[in-house]
Amino acid sequence: MGTVAAYIDGFNLYYGMKSKYERRYLWLDLVELVRHLRPKDEVVRVRYFTTIVRGEPAASANQINYVDALRAHSGDLLDVQIGWFKKRTLSPCKLCGAHWQCACPRRPRTFEEKETDVALAVSMVEDAAAVLADLTLLISADSDFAPAVAALKRMRPGHPVILAMPSGTLKPHKRFDDVGYFTINETALRQSQLPERIYDPLAKRQRSRPAKWF
Repeated sequence: MGTVAAYIDGFNLYYGMKSKYERRYLWLDLVELVRHLRPKDEVVRVRYFTTIVRGEPAASANQINYVDALRAHSGDLLDVQIGWFKKRTLSPCKLCGAHWQCACPRRPRTFEEKETDVALAVSMVEDAAAVLADLTLLISADSDFAPAVAALKRMRPGHPVILAMPSGTLKPHKRFDDVGYFTINETALRQSQLPERIYDPLAKRQRSRPAKWF
């Protein structure tokens, strides 16, 4: 038995679950998920990196409710770090060359997520340098983290890094050189759900699974 520290790319995990299972497992207990994925290890820290959505009031309210429920339920084992969205100036359509309000089949994005990927990479390397845990578990399929993983391995040769890829991703990008990996299955998600109601002592209220998250 060893110790594990986990680093969760919130949006990568969210879109992986939503694309395969819709909203069925979004009320996810992140600490319990890591325990399920590494049953023989002691979880010493779970760091969750996300950003509150903009332009969708109902969705952002559900997300804030979820983050507060996580914090209330998990205590000091969970560290939540929230980034921000930056407005983007939309370029002309690459299909027809017209202004972005055209009829071409695409999804223009008006905001881009900032800081969360950098914060995750920095935290992962810092914790490895501080010998926080015996093993690093990265929950993401984003190849942008490959340089951070490579830096961690150079700094601590022999320190194991495992990639837990969100549902729908079967194989990591080739940039993840010499990294163990597996895909998070539906059983792990189903068995790692938060209680339906969680008391939040800071807000002095109950927090419940959103009605759409079933």
